[in-house]
Amino acid sequence: MPDDIGLPDGLILDLDGTLVDTVDARITGWLEALRDAGILVTREEIAPMIGMDGRRLAREAAALRGRAVSEEEAEAVDRDAGAAFDRHNSAPRPLPGADEVFATAESFRLPWVIATSSRAEQVVASVQALGLGAAPRIVDGSHVRHAKPAPDLLLLAASRLGLSPGRCWAIGDSSWDMRAAVAAGMPAIGVTAGSAVDEAALTEAGATLVVETLGQLATHLRVRFGEAPGG
Repeated sequence: MPDDIGLPDGLILDLDGTLVDTVDARITGWLEALRDAGILVTREEIAPMIGMDGRRLAREAAALRGRAVSEEEAEAVDRDAGAAFDRHNSAPRPLPGADEVFATAESFRLPWVIATSSRAEQVVASVQALGLGAAPRIVDGSHVRHAKPAPDLLLLAASRLGLSPGRCWAIGDSSWDMRAAVAAGMPAIGVTAGSAVDEAALTEAGATLVVETLGQLATHLRVRFGEAPGG
């Protein structure tokens, strides 16, 4: 881990593709909603867009086919994509190391919050899949005017933790997570296990550190806080 990253006072965690393995269902949902709106794009074209604000994704996907969509049309496609995602996201499962990150945060008394561009109604199954003992703090796309890659969601998450942005690590799986973190002035931590993009894309988008799994991140945290590996 880079020496100049500093220790975090809190963690801000993306949900889909970071904590829960849902990206494939998310891509399929978007392909269906866009198809129904007459916008035919490929999985390869959509995959790198996953994680950005849904209305922006609808506009950018349409632009790939030389179309412009109104705010109302983008909103409708976004909602349809969410509904399609719910149909396909029937059995989400946590990604490797999610439980280790939560346990490590508790061990070192690090507050954390989930920050997702998804709408509140789209995250229920994914949050339930985490098997947490209590409902977690969540900020979602409905809480801000501009979701990722704008910094608004992460800044709101930091404020919910009562921390300055620079004292929070923003952890995510998409280029848009990394760009939002950079814009918010936070160290950006990329995780590739459930991502639709690779380490190079996350690094190019501004990641300070990229790990394969959340378990590796938990180990980094324990070492940084002075606990020997396996201790």
